[in-house]
Amino acid sequence: MASVATIALAYPSIAQVNLSVYPAPSSSNESIELYVPPPENNNTNNTCTQSIGANIDKIIGQAPNQWGILIESIDRQTVIYSHNADRYFIPASNTKLFTTAAALQVMNPETTIQKKSLRDWVNITNQRSNNFYADTLFRFIGGSKNVTAILAQLGINPSGFRLADGSGLSRHNTATPRSIVEILRVMYYSPNRDTFYASLPVAGISGTLRNRMRQTAATGTVYAKTGTLTGVRALSGYLENPNQEPMLFSIIVNNQRVSGQALVKAIDTIVLQMTESRSCQAR
Repeated sequence: MASVATIALAYPSIAQVNLSVYPAPSSSNESIELYVPPPENNNTNNTCTQSIGANIDKIIGQAPNQWGILIESIDRQTVIYSHNADRYFIPASNTKLFTTAAALQVMNPETTIQKKSLRDWVNITNQRSNNFYADTLFRFIGGSKNVTAILAQLGINPSGFRLADGSGLSRHNTATPRSIVEILRVMYYSPNRDTFYASLPVAGISGTLRNRMRQTAATGTVYAKTGTLTGVRALSGYLENPNQEPMLFSIIVNNQRVSGQALVKAIDTIVLQMTESRSCQAR
């Protein structure tokens, strides 16, 4: 088994990505507009798209510019719903998805770090949303430049995110919903998928989602990472319902004018629209 020193020395050799060429993040709570031509929506299930889209549009209501949402089919690799998917937002603890995905790419889950396996580090980071574990792991694999380079090697566009830390505590972290969905898709097909999946809170059952969406269609079928800062709420992950096609999603809202409780309720309502929509059932 590789030692901590050996692993730590190995990662600085990973190709570096020059973050200076990307737009500087904002220190405010407002999302940063990044103009990208809208992607072609090639989803052939128009009934599904229209029913979910109309309902989500109503939920985000009077402040649509404060929301970033991307929902995709895993199997069909098509867009189900997209709103500001290429705009920068403060992702809060959704940043931990970048940190843990990068760590699982360059280390075996059984690698020991300070007497705990990487599997345990990833689980504590995501299930409990432990900031100390996330930032320690982030530094251990080389910090922002190395994490960005590792993820770029997986095909994740480095212009879609900028990391100031590994936990999401910093408001200088920025990410697009699309970049988070790219992470989720890569990890879905990763050899370490089971470790990553097991680290995610489950709606109504475990981690930071144990008290959310209980006794609903989302219970036990939504595996997702929460994100919380003042004026920021996020939820990104997977919907695995046997009666529907599996989905990837990222939902981020940056809005200090609305209570955190109201933002969480709106996010959960969006997820329930996904889980309960009959028009999106697998065919």
